[in-house]
Amino acid sequence: MPVPGENLSRDEARERAELLSVDGYEVALDVTSATAGTGESGPGGGGGGPLTFRSVTTIRFRSARPGASSFADLVAPAVTAVSLNGEQLDPAEVFDGARIRLDGLAAENVLVVDAQCAYSRTGEGLHRFVDPEDGEVYLYTQYEPADARRVFANFEQPDLKAPFRFEVTAPEGWTVWSNGAGERDAGDGVWRFAETRPISTYITAVVAGPYHYETDLYSRILSDGTVLEIPLGAMCRKGLARHFDADDIFLVTKQGLDFFHERFDFPYPFGKYDQAFVPEYNIGAMENPGCVTFREEFIFRGKVTQASYERRANVILHEMAHMWFGDLVTMVWWDDLWLKESFADFMGSYAMVGATRFTNGWITFANNRKAWAYRADQMPSTHPVTADIRDLEDAKLNFDGITYAKGASVLKQLVAYVGEEAFLEGSRRYFQRHAYGNTRLADLLSVLEEVSGRDMSAWSRSWLQTAGVNSLTPVVTYDAGGRITELAIVQDAGTVRGEEGVLRPHRVAVGLYRQEDGELVRYASAEADVVGARTVVPELAGSERPALVLVNDEDLTYCKIRFDEGSLAVLRERLGEVSDPLARALCWSALWNLTRDALMPARDFVDLVLRFAGRESDIGVLQMLHAWTRIALTHYAAPAWREEGGRLLAQGALRELRLAEPGGQHQLTWARFFATVAESAADLQLLDGLLDGTAKIDGLDVDQELRWAFLEPLASHGIADEERLAAELARDDTASGTRHHVRCLAARPSAAVKDEAWARVVESDELSNALVEATISGFVQSGQRELLAPYAAKYFAAIERLWGERTIQIGMDVVSGLFPALQGESARVAAEEWLAAHEDAAPALRRLVLESHDDLVRALNAQQKDAALGG
Repeated sequence: MPVPGENLSRDEARERAELLSVDGYEVALDVTSATAGTGESGPGGGGGGPLTFRSVTTIRFRSARPGASSFADLVAPAVTAVSLNGEQLDPAEVFDGARIRLDGLAAENVLVVDAQCAYSRTGEGLHRFVDPEDGEVYLYTQYEPADARRVFANFEQPDLKAPFRFEVTAPEGWTVWSNGAGERDAGDGVWRFAETRPISTYITAVVAGPYHYETDLYSRILSDGTVLEIPLGAMCRKGLARHFDADDIFLVTKQGLDFFHERFDFPYPFGKYDQAFVPEYNIGAMENPGCVTFREEFIFRGKVTQASYERRANVILHEMAHMWFGDLVTMVWWDDLWLKESFADFMGSYAMVGATRFTNGWITFANNRKAWAYRADQMPSTHPVTADIRDLEDAKLNFDGITYAKGASVLKQLVAYVGEEAFLEGSRRYFQRHAYGNTRLADLLSVLEEVSGRDMSAWSRSWLQTAGVNSLTPVVTYDAGGRITELAIVQDAGTVRGEEGVLRPHRVAVGLYRQEDGELVRYASAEADVVGARTVVPELAGSERPALVLVNDEDLTYCKIRFDEGSLAVLRERLGEVSDPLARALCWSALWNLTRDALMPARDFVDLVLRFAGRESDIGVLQMLHAWTRIALTHYAAPAWREEGGRLLAQGALRELRLAEPGGQHQLTWARFFATVAESAADLQLLDGLLDGTAKIDGLDVDQELRWAFLEPLASHGIADEERLAAELARDDTASGTRHHVRCLAARPSAAVKDEAWARVVESDELSNALVEATISGFVQSGQRELLAPYAAKYFAAIERLWGERTIQIGMDVVSGLFPALQGESARVAAEEWLAAHEDAAPALRRLVLESHDDLVRALNAQQKDAALGG
């Protein structure tokens, strides 16, 4: 259970930063206990507590006020010894389970803490994973925002940077990696690592185990003529080695390093560059300097589309951008989290398009990442890009669509506003002035104002310090000959938490499209600065009547696109004819926003997908359309139409599956989508036949990953029973197979099955983070509304207790994942009653419930629209 004081407030952090300066850390870990057994036991393999490891930390730091008191952070089952400036302190008196009280500080101090820390099963701290395939044990750390204190004593806040020196005692035969270069001492067998440059606690790292490891070398002649050489490494579990395409990972890595060196003119500052693909990872990746960690799902066990490789490349480049934005220069506190995440999100796409084979990356950004931002920005929990982060719980929840995708969208708008070269020159000066330090919003704005000559304060107020998304709608008038007399853009401020939002300045391109040779092609365009409620674009006056007017063509700004009536009518009939793939993606995104806003019936969106998605060339857009369509059917369609809608989608998916190029990525994408919508006996029989070989679709290779994708709907319909799923696990007795097996087991349509799944997630903490996620995914099946109905009341009765007992990550997964959205109106009422009765609940918990409630209210509004106007 969390202990009092495990949270950390912004005020406490500010006070501590004013008092303390940290000169360095020496951290010694002994993880030989990691192989003591697969159960949860004490350090020697016995006892009833968690499996632990020894952590000895020496911190050298200064106090601005001798005699003052402060505290160090540590979350650990036990502390063996604490000494401050040579004086032994009683752990029972100074350690409360999360903090070590430090009284009577000197001007210069040395703190030594000897502790027993616990291995993690939740992906927070030092995570321990036992591979079911071969019994091997793998360790890795994940700390953001404040879990380094689960591994060693420290001052856990981003502005108390210091150099770190790690040493690790590990089992024989293991290799250990950290931020700095390291090697195993032949004398005592201890792994010792070079001291880092000053960095924050949350980006230190240790990876240890019998990992498969491959190496390469990056070299470059810098602008001053010196040669920079960066040793590259990439690793994964031995069980995944046969699938590991390290060459492609190294290719993207080298392309990214070239790109950022050219743009930033600041050499990569952290020596080596290892990239570890690790099991049971909670997030996409983490930018630990010199030792980046990724979720191992980026190693593909089966056939995947180019969208998967693009996504991996984007994440590699996102984390690489952090080496400068975040690691070299770090925000003072989590209010300015955007100073690293928004930049890395933008730079990931920017570098991918500019340096790799994935030149359509801005299409994915417009269609996928911005959809995340639009959703988050219309919730009651929306916040400015520069947020108000009161404490660590707030910080954890702010790794969201605002901080990442909206912030990146705003930066794309900023580049259009100040110019690409001014933006890059500002970045270069920012790195030079603040290297190894910490910054706030004002530090960035001042340098951008300096290089661009523009007043950044007004731009910042509009884009960084206010919440909400604007809508832009074209209003066009024509003369008797059909030519444009005036094209204006009307801006709607939208609402933020029920109140009117703010109008913002937008730099946009407006595109006019007409039909040519069976396609809708752009024949005229103009850029304009949209200011206020109505802006005229005089450059387009006199143009011939367009079939389609596309505001925000080229996706320069962050807004919801609306259409004039004529353009919307054309899209309803000819969406697939839009020739430019980015323009087409923007149209799809706009139509989806109309559906989410209950301005278009859900069945109309489904109909558009059925008629035009088969012509979509961009595989990432197609996959996004499939995801949106599932949401439309499950949550936005009128209940009375769901059965018919599901039948139409299954028929359409099967049709496109059979029409797709044999062996191509579109065929694979339609096969996966068909499995998610298959409902009829004939559809399920086909999936069964594809699994046992009695049915065949030319070119479709049903590999192991696709087998599990087909098995889940068979399990959820009661066709694949426990025995059959066990047989599939025997065929794929791996970590991935285990996750798939757990998900399929929880998907079965049985009250006993649901009871067991619920108990394992809610009433017990026996499952690792990855298996919690898999169980929740299987438990919540859209076709099992009646079976899941009893758990709505159980959910609201359990969540406050659960939030207090579990780590933040597991609490977030369970509270969001098990919210009873499928129960519709009754769940809305129950959520509102819970919120009214729990005004004093943890703010982070209330935010999660508020967000789920908001999604549900939006869904109910969309259902009413669909029922009323669906025809």
